[in-house]
Amino acid sequence: MPTTTSYLKLLPALVIGATVSFSAPAFSAGGGSSNTIKVPSCKKGSIWNKKKKKCVKIKKSSSLDDDNLFESARDLAYHGRYDEAIDVLKLAKNQNAPRILNYLGYSTRKLGDIEKGLTYYTAALKVDPNYTLVREYMGEAFLQLGQVDKAKEQLTEIEKRCGVGCREYSLLKAEIDKAVQ
Repeated sequence: MPTTTSYLKLLPALVIGATVSFSAPAFSAGGGSSNTIKVPSCKKGSIWNKKKKKCVKIKKSSSLDDDNLFESARDLAYHGRYDEAIDVLKLAKNQNAPRILNYLGYSTRKLGDIEKGLTYYTAALKVDPNYTLVREYMGEAFLQLGQVDKAKEQLTEIEKRCGVGCREYSLLKAEIDKAVQ
């Protein structure tokens, strides 16, 4: 698997195309709302810098803070650009932040490495056991592995933390129901 450094060396060649905007559900991939928002999207090799209000090239010595990197990576992951999301997340200064670990897990799982995704989710929960979005994604990973009982355990943990009315509970419950039919 290519390293982040090798991706970064390729960035000048990858910076092709124009910046586009699109609407994306804010609730997708953990946004937490059902409203639709305008999300700036940048060409491959660049991410949105909310402070500068423009796309900037991804680089190791980036002045982007972890908040900006996280938001950009989450948007990339939601739009199926998982490799790029991982590259951006690896630039974060705090690699042990639960949200960084969560989206490393999410992107890795979506690329097909479910077991590695689970290791990121587990690490996130060690830092914040109440992070219900991690538990929801972890439940989905267990379902992908055919481990319905473990997915149900995560559903129970979500219920303990936010009840049956919270978004993460509803999403995982629906996935479990589909899996057991």
